[in-house]
Amino acid sequence: MTFEKQLTHPIYAYVQQAADALGYDAYVVGGVVRDLIMRRHNTDIDIVTVGSGIELATRTAALISPDLHVNVYRNFGTAQFNFEGCVIEFVGARRESYNRDSRKPIVEDGTLEDDQLRRDFTINAMAVALNGPHRFELVDPFNGVQDIADKIIRTPCDPDRTFSDDPLRMMRAVRFASQLNFTIYPETFEAIQRNASRLEIISAERIMEEFNKILHCIRPSRGIKLLDDSGLLKEFLPEIVALKGVESINGKGHKDNYLHTLEVVDNIAMSSTNVWLVWAALLHDVAKPVTKRYDPIHGWSFHGHEVVGAKMASKIFHRLRLPVNERLKYVQKLINLHLRPIVLVEDNITDSAVRRLLFEAGDDIDDLMMLCEADITSKNSDKIKRYHKNFEIVRQKLIEIEEKDRLRNWQPPIDGLDIMKAFDLKPSRTIGDIKDVVCNAILDGEIENTREAAYRCMLEAGISMGLTPVNPENTPKNES
Repeated sequence: MTFEKQLTHPIYAYVQQAADALGYDAYVVGGVVRDLIMRRHNTDIDIVTVGSGIELATRTAALISPDLHVNVYRNFGTAQFNFEGCVIEFVGARRESYNRDSRKPIVEDGTLEDDQLRRDFTINAMAVALNGPHRFELVDPFNGVQDIADKIIRTPCDPDRTFSDDPLRMMRAVRFASQLNFTIYPETFEAIQRNASRLEIISAERIMEEFNKILHCIRPSRGIKLLDDSGLLKEFLPEIVALKGVESINGKGHKDNYLHTLEVVDNIAMSSTNVWLVWAALLHDVAKPVTKRYDPIHGWSFHGHEVVGAKMASKIFHRLRLPVNERLKYVQKLINLHLRPIVLVEDNITDSAVRRLLFEAGDDIDDLMMLCEADITSKNSDKIKRYHKNFEIVRQKLIEIEEKDRLRNWQPPIDGLDIMKAFDLKPSRTIGDIKDVVCNAILDGEIENTREAAYRCMLEAGISMGLTPVNPENTPKNES
């Protein structure tokens, strides 16, 4: 198999020229070769040379432009630069060995064969020569081309050694199976099951890098199931494993919250590429196992699971080293509010309830509605139609209230400074209590959303709490 027509990126000609000048053999390897065969786009180009990767990188960059900056990582023997929309990385061919308690390898210079043998999977162990008498020819010692045709993920050598040496490869096996819709070879999958506990030596950041790629797939449930079946999921997300199963008492059972969650995750993934919305779907019912209660009359309930779930999300994000800034707040907000839209319908929707939802959801109201609609997973088609119709009513009401009251990301017309000045107060809980009274009065439609009305309400609230206004006559005119 020759790749002369496929290797169209200009980097390959420059690498050939530089490698010839240095007397090195150079190859393009790994994912880019796999994706060329599969006709997939790839912007990461890995170059292996039997020689110094850093020297080849600097010589290649100099041929392209004297101003081209090369990032050199001498501790790893690698170098990279950006060129024509791609990240080009260079490394010298090497062999690796591992200490059992670390995934950091002991590295020695090696041959191309050594370098291919250290690769994670056969489909990533192929190389194409960039110079010499076999230029453009494929080097495929482990039948990666056939494994692509058969849609198989397997290791080029003993899978137990592969996964014990670098346990992150187990996550990568699931990730590639999910992204490419491949099957993990039985012997390879059994080795993952045997070595799943080895994931403990991998940092949470590296695990999440792979897991988030799984969540970005069209059907994340496939990858999550593979993680569960292999024993990997319980190593970093036991809360999701805990959702599994159905309990029945006196003939009354509840749905399997694990399978339900996977359906919701898939529903979101088909509608959005926002991985944090997928995380909200994954964790929206995470507290159901700890809030589950049985009542002989009403059956099973999970009261407060949205509140408890938001708190659990914080612990999970901190443990897994996920972003705990706005990303966590966003996920917690959606978990906290995911029952509200359907409750609006069941309680005969009112303007005040819609105002509150708009106020609390803010700019995330559309994502919240997407999550709520994805949460409809009943096998009863009539029930699904009814719920979707109800959500249409909620959406229309949201549009009407938003156009009328402009409450998305709204803040009340008076703030804490106004309250402190009006009653000569220092910062205290009382200020928040008064502000809540004003805010609730506006959201409930008891007063207009104007500064004048809000100020009068503030004075009345403070007086009812035993406070004395500094200047009760100094009520501002409407400034809205």
